This record gives sequence, structure tokens and C-alpha cells, in this order.
Amino acid sequence: MKLGWAIVAGIVLGAGLAWWTARDTPAEAAHAQAGADARAEAAEPPLHRWRDAAGRLQITERPPKGRPYERLQRQPRDGIEVHGDRD
Repeated sequence: MKLGWAIVAGIVLGAGLAWWTARDTPAEAAHAQAGADARAEAAEPPLHRWRDAAGRLQITERPPKGRPYERLQRQPRDGIEVHGDRD
């Protein structure tokens, strides 16, 4: 009977040790998330909204140099409809 508990305890401890050594460290997880963010941005680069010297609103793929700008996502938030065929 005692041998059965020792086997179960060994399996549980072995599984716990395997999980502990296989998990990502916080630095590895942050690195993986940064890579995923970079790939997502490269696949769909953000837009940049800014005003030119005349005060006209500009929306471009590249940020302006020397001007404040706001980064925009290409996909609208849920519930917002975008129709490009309207004037």
C-alpha cells in the first residue's frame, strides 16, 4: 500500500518538475510577445493622423518628421461600419 502512494507521489512530482522546466520565463514570454506584435504590425502597418503646416488633416502610412501624430489601427473597433463608396 505504501509503495502505491510513493509511485503516485513520484508521478505527481515528476509532472510538476517537467511543467516547471518547460514553461517560459517572464523574459522569454515578453520576447515572444514583442515578436508577435512586430509580425502583426508588419502584416498590417498602422496609419498616422497628423496636421500639416496649413492645418489640413493628413492620414499617412509613414509618420511625419518633426510633427506630433496619432497612431491609428487599420481595422475599426467592433460595431463601427466603414463604407468607402460614400461621399
